[in-house]
Amino acid sequence: MPDRTCALVVIGNEILSGKVQDSNAYFAARELRKLGVSLQRVTVVPDEVPRIAEEVAYCSAHFDIVITSGGVGPTHDDLTMEGVAAAFGRRIVVHPDLERLIRNHFVGRVNAAGLKMAEVPEGVILNDEGDIRFPTVQIENVYVLPGIPQLFEAKLNALKPRFASDPYYLRTIYTSATEGAIAEHLNACLVKFPELMLGSYPRIGHPDYRVKLTLESKDAEYLDRAFHHLLTLLPQDMVVKIE
Repeated sequence: MPDRTCALVVIGNEILSGKVQDSNAYFAARELRKLGVSLQRVTVVPDEVPRIAEEVAYCSAHFDIVITSGGVGPTHDDLTMEGVAAAFGRRIVVHPDLERLIRNHFVGRVNAAGLKMAEVPEGVILNDEGDIRFPTVQIENVYVLPGIPQLFEAKLNALKPRFASDPYYLRTIYTSATEGAIAEHLNACLVKFPELMLGSYPRIGHPDYRVKLTLESKDAEYLDRAFHHLLTLLPQDMVVKIE
């Protein structure tokens, strides 16, 4: 199965102003990686229809999967649906299935603000996989998710079977060396294994190690050979732990 690419568009003035700390990007990156999906772009845009539309249109054209986070509630600043509709040149319409779900859920308490959540771009698909109360709206390759972390996580988990690709395989080496002391060995490993995804992450003040090295590939045998080759290059007294 070929690599699948993904972009995440985080929408909300509250993120850009520092009023709310985003955790959805971290969760999405971690979970998509487990599925073998390559998250290649994360952007944060304000609650402005033209900016949302511009970013969604770009991402839809350049990535296999686009996930949006935020801006789908009942208030004045929830403009994601309008922005996504504009990205595809679609009208906003009331979806009868969503309206029915909302009326059934809020029996006797439905108002105009609540019904706003039934307004979606014309021609959307409703995905109701998993144990979620309301389906996830999809238009083309764009999946519109809420910004509340608990809801975002539940909906992304429900969509996982749709996104799964060949998995990434991972090995980790912890060293007591500085990056400067091992840089030449990392470069030498990449010369021999140019397709290896090799990451080097220093950690200041950690009692057990100074640099964490990660080796990734979708080819398990290739990864195994690269891993053992790098171990032969690194001074053994600098290797603290391997995983």
